[in-house]
Amino acid sequence: MPVGSAESPALKAVLLDMDGVLFHGERALPDAAEFMRFIAPMPHGFVTNNPVSTPQRLAEKLRRLGLGFPDPDRIVTSAEATAEWLSREKPGFRYFAVGGEGLHVALAKVGSEDSERADYVVIGEGRGLDYDSLTTGINLVLGRGAGLVSTNPDVTVDSVVNGRRLVLPGGGALAAPFSVATGVEPVVIGKPEPALFRMALARLGVEPGDCVMVGDRPDTDILGAQRLGMRTALVRTGRFAPSDPLPAGVAPDWDVDSLGELMACWSKGDEIPGAFRE
Repeated sequence: MPVGSAESPALKAVLLDMDGVLFHGERALPDAAEFMRFIAPMPHGFVTNNPVSTPQRLAEKLRRLGLGFPDPDRIVTSAEATAEWLSREKPGFRYFAVGGEGLHVALAKVGSEDSERADYVVIGEGRGLDYDSLTTGINLVLGRGAGLVSTNPDVTVDSVVNGRRLVLPGGGALAAPFSVATGVEPVVIGKPEPALFRMALARLGVEPGDCVMVGDRPDTDILGAQRLGMRTALVRTGRFAPSDPLPAGVAPDWDVDSLGELMACWSKGDEIPGAFRE
């Protein structure tokens, strides 16, 4: 696998996706705990398109799975990125939201919930989409000119429910009925769009070229980071299998089957800080 060029500047930070990279459901993936110890000397953070869980709950999950003790401020969800984007677009905005707990918590910090006068209809993953909420959202967009915003473009997401692996509707699928009914395309915030990455990079205090993104989805994790000028590592431990061909235009710097293989590459790479090398 490629390990980059010795002429490239040394990496200063690592961003990681979580589901499919570090864990599946409530099971830590092989090499995940070792990998977290491996990158401990370097600033690192987490980015996820999942808007359902709050950063605090995700930090607790990583601790529970033996994957370190992350500061919740280093975990950036698409719900948080959406709330930040909306607060910049219209400070003190009113919103109507459909989605899980994490989305409502993030929006409530910077806006006011108002199902009659909302400036934005915000759609994320999780429970809440039904006939009534769809009707409310449609009329806010068509009747009041509210903006339509989706936390992420994922059509489906993998999950484990009561011990069963299931495919659940993602943010893109849940936003689709609102878009079809109104003829309005939503503004998409999560990966591969840049807002989520930029928020995480700002918290780490690094430029895109100084950071590597480790993810399992080439269409979101790798493509989005690549567009910003980050280096990228595709780990094929999620839905994207080792035998799957890369989509057109996606060219990760490292393309590996496991975190263990990535550690082996980085241990020998000239551009990786000395703390990583054998």
